[in-house]
Amino acid sequence: MEYEIKGGSFPIVICTLQKGETLKNETGAMAFMTSNMKMDTNTGGGLLKGLGRALAGDTIFLNFFTAQSDNEQIGFSSCTPGKIMPIRLNGGNAIIGQKNAFLAAEESVDVDIYFKKKLGAGLFGGEGFVLQKFSGNGMVFLEIDGEIIEKDLQPGEKILLDPGHIAAMEETVDFDIEMVKGAKNILFGEGLFFSKVTGPGKVWIQTMPISKLAEALIPFLPTNSGD
Repeated sequence: MEYEIKGGSFPIVICTLQKGETLKNETGAMAFMTSNMKMDTNTGGGLLKGLGRALAGDTIFLNFFTAQSDNEQIGFSSCTPGKIMPIRLNGGNAIIGQKNAFLAAEESVDVDIYFKKKLGAGLFGGEGFVLQKFSGNGMVFLEIDGEIIEKDLQPGEKILLDPGHIAAMEETVDFDIEMVKGAKNILFGEGLFFSKVTGPGKVWIQTMPISKLAEALIPFLPTNSGD
């Protein structure tokens, strides 16, 4: 399988498959495909697995696209402005992603819900509590809001982030939630909680979470006056 990412801030990944190769994606992300691609829709491992993906922000069903001849193409487009991040999994480098991160992957990649069990993250994590885990062998493509910043944390190295800015991290990175200290900081600062990530491992930071983009647009949206 070969791929090319195009489109700038409105990206699409175009994959070229040889006969018998299969890609899977969440329903609704496919932009186009050539005529000798066969599509099959199912839960990708049973109803419980499909429900787990739904809790992590994706759809219950997955689409599976299999090339019926060589050099068939299929394109998957991002639903928000940003980037498509390709990651090659080798069986030992599982990736934890934000809700709604999954775009498409080779059939050999496993997509699961990921629960963070620590008390801090469980009680205060909000959107960060339910994440997605990508493991196995093959390519996975993730949707990133805005631009991507990669941090390679050393063992014990910590950084604090606004929870919505964590796009993905290696499974070796420890994730928890830390409450902001100081009443003024809580009332007039960045909010109640920070996400705390601790190395070793890579962390991918997104510069414009879709939730912040939506908040920025609200003042410019027309209101219904009732007239």
